[in-house]
Amino acid sequence: MTVNYSDLAQSVSALTEGETDVVTLMATVACEVHHSDDRFDWTGFYRVVGPELLKVGPYQGGHGCLVIPFSRGVCGAAASTREIQLVDDVDSFSDHIACSTSTKSELVLPVENEAGELLGVFDIDSDQPGAFTENDANQLSLILKNTFKNANR
Repeated sequence: MTVNYSDLAQSVSALTEGETDVVTLMATVACEVHHSDDRFDWTGFYRVVGPELLKVGPYQGGHGCLVIPFSRGVCGAAASTREIQLVDDVDSFSDHIACSTSTKSELVLPVENEAGELLGVFDIDSDQPGAFTENDANQLSLILKNTFKNANR
């Protein structure tokens, strides 16, 4: 099964309409995205909980790392730069944090509200190398932007 981004965007929009609670939104997005594509083995959020600090939030899949500083790993890079991280081979990412040894590739997107406040990062792991494309990054970025625009911590 491969994700249909039009259907996914409609589903997420319908499920989250009017919701502003960030944890509720994260839980819904993680569930919907995780079950939309067989490539997605771990799908979830790391929330900003303090200066330069992320903690695991709602997710689908095996366990996640509990705490990630902005200075470490792919998630930390996405948080500190506020740029999408598209990693075809996690072993080639010099500071990759291996929460699961089965992860081969990763896509991490910063999550901001309309005011530009960083709420966290959205992390998708795959056990397939090179699993993610620019289209995945662009489509998911648009879904996140629309979903979290009115969210508050």
